[in-house]
Amino acid sequence: MTEVKKADLESMNIPEDKLRQLKHFFPEVFTEGLKVDPDKLRLVLGENVDTGRERFGMNWPGKADCFKIIQAPSVATLILAKDESINCDKTNNLFIEGDNLEVLKLLQKSYYGKVKMIYIDPPYNTGREFIYPDNYKESLDTYLRYSGQIDDEGRKYSTNAEADGRFHSKWLNMMYPRLYLSRNLLRDDGIIFISIGEDEINNLSLLCNEIFGIENLLGVACRVAKRSNNKGDFWAPNFDYILTYAKNHEFAVPFFGGANEKAYDQIDTDGPRKGEKYQLVRLYMSTIQNRNPEQRFWIECPDGSKVIPPGTTFPPDRPALGDGIWRWTRTKFEAERDKIVIKEVRSSNLLDGNKQPAKWNVFTKTYLNDVINNATAKPNNLIEDFINQIGSHELGDLEIPFDYPKPAVLIQHLMSISKVSDSDIVLDFFSGSCSTAHAVLAMNQQTDGSRKFIMVQLPEPCDETSEAFKAGYKTIADIGKERIRRVIKKIKDEQVQSKNKEKLLFDKKMNPNLKDLGFKVFKLAQSNFKVWDGDAEPKKEAVEKQLEMHVDHINPKSSQDDILFELLLKAGFELTTKIDKVSMAEKTVYSVEGGLMLICLEKELTKEVIKAMAEKTPSRVICLDQGFAGNDQLKTNAVQIMKSKGIEDFRTV
Repeated sequence: MTEVKKADLESMNIPEDKLRQLKHFFPEVFTEGLKVDPDKLRLVLGENVDTGRERFGMNWPGKADCFKIIQAPSVATLILAKDESINCDKTNNLFIEGDNLEVLKLLQKSYYGKVKMIYIDPPYNTGREFIYPDNYKESLDTYLRYSGQIDDEGRKYSTNAEADGRFHSKWLNMMYPRLYLSRNLLRDDGIIFISIGEDEINNLSLLCNEIFGIENLLGVACRVAKRSNNKGDFWAPNFDYILTYAKNHEFAVPFFGGANEKAYDQIDTDGPRKGEKYQLVRLYMSTIQNRNPEQRFWIECPDGSKVIPPGTTFPPDRPALGDGIWRWTRTKFEAERDKIVIKEVRSSNLLDGNKQPAKWNVFTKTYLNDVINNATAKPNNLIEDFINQIGSHELGDLEIPFDYPKPAVLIQHLMSISKVSDSDIVLDFFSGSCSTAHAVLAMNQQTDGSRKFIMVQLPEPCDETSEAFKAGYKTIADIGKERIRRVIKKIKDEQVQSKNKEKLLFDKKMNPNLKDLGFKVFKLAQSNFKVWDGDAEPKKEAVEKQLEMHVDHINPKSSQDDILFELLLKAGFELTTKIDKVSMAEKTVYSVEGGLMLICLEKELTKEVIKAMAEKTPSRVICLDQGFAGNDQLKTNAVQIMKSKGIEDFRTV
């Protein structure tokens, strides 16, 4: 019987991926397969290391277990909650409810190297606020218990009490693997911003230096969090900090110092820069003076008349000192005529052909994107304009109670200075009330953009004495989802109101990109497939149970959508990938990314549907193993049919 490859149901193997990267650059240090000879590696790097000597570095109790956490692949999945989503079939935005450690592992294949910006506001280490699994091996089960998906009172999440002897260590153990995994998701030009208080800023700095490399530290900004504060024994703490690291300093784009975006009040309606914002700037400015004849010439107007800046001499004579000149030379004017706008005005300081005041004026288009891309001014690392009170007002306007939200306008500011542009992905894996999602939606609204967000939040229960709980929010994840819904509704309401105005900022003709007012909700769950437990006790009963599971290894409660999205995620496709449900040979087939991959989840496969899929020549085909119903001949034929069409990647699950 021909053997068919099995679909990989685990998240990315982080150590193996790192080894393959290392082998690409240093093949000579490998002995066989992916085994490294450490002595050869030191030799290649020009080092002569005495292992007995002390080394500089950061260590704490539990650090070794952090690497076990990172290296342990996840066999969990994400289940689509369509009823909690908005515009589910078309949106590119994601809200994922679950333990961010497991979720980050699951995102490795699909979003590796794709995220432009990460912003996180992790729990500050105050002695009561963050929760964590006591045992990394139980992270998924612990989460399932915690979120009520497993009926078990033994929930093993607890607070990090300040009296605990490992107070700082536990916080570092929680942060290290999450930051490590998040770095993988950043693009080469990606940036991470981390809000942090003074309790752990020193430890977090050392931690990030190790994970991201001290050469990729872009600096630390100090943010005024409160204008006044009576807390504290000595200093009243009014600040927090924003640690900033690049994925790779060499590719990082210099930060943008800002522009008066309100001044760019025009939008190109056609041409190569259709949809871009610009402002009109006079081509003649009286403050510019020299005697360059190339900057004093006649410009023809729409009615055939000509205009020139004021002065006493005229071409071809050389201008006298004090004569007006254009900002541009004749050569630049001719080369960039597409940026010239000549308008009839009530009053102009230009002269016409009769040397009288003209009725026309000449302007140039200055595009906002050009200003952003060419600016040299840098943002101040003292951030004073985005205090916490603004965040409270933002949620108050949406009628959502929540304590200490970060202002969405702060995150918009970070997106602006780091030049997060259209179609870029912004990730927040401690998303809380979803200030980051609010910021992305608001910035898209203001700039006609199409940036995308991925929010990750544990369904941490709201305190039963809190206003949020009294308002009906059981978890912080519920607050985040509702905030996104209300922001979307508010933007839609503003769009409807704007349709009666002269300038339709969100008119479909003017702004074709602002269509994504939605988000998909996914929830962390156990795999739809019963995975072999290598840690099970080697007892006869346990082994028999494992073997019994594999007779019918698909969870009977799993829907086709559940299985589909797990296969999509484990195959390395984004969760927002376009999927078409098509009929082939009277069977249902899912066409992924325009036919790049075909998935058939039918439990009774036929030779006809195998042929029909092969005819589409996808890169990969996945079918249920039980679809062959023990028909080895059909499975063998399927392999041969696929190979005959050049399809080598045919798998079953």
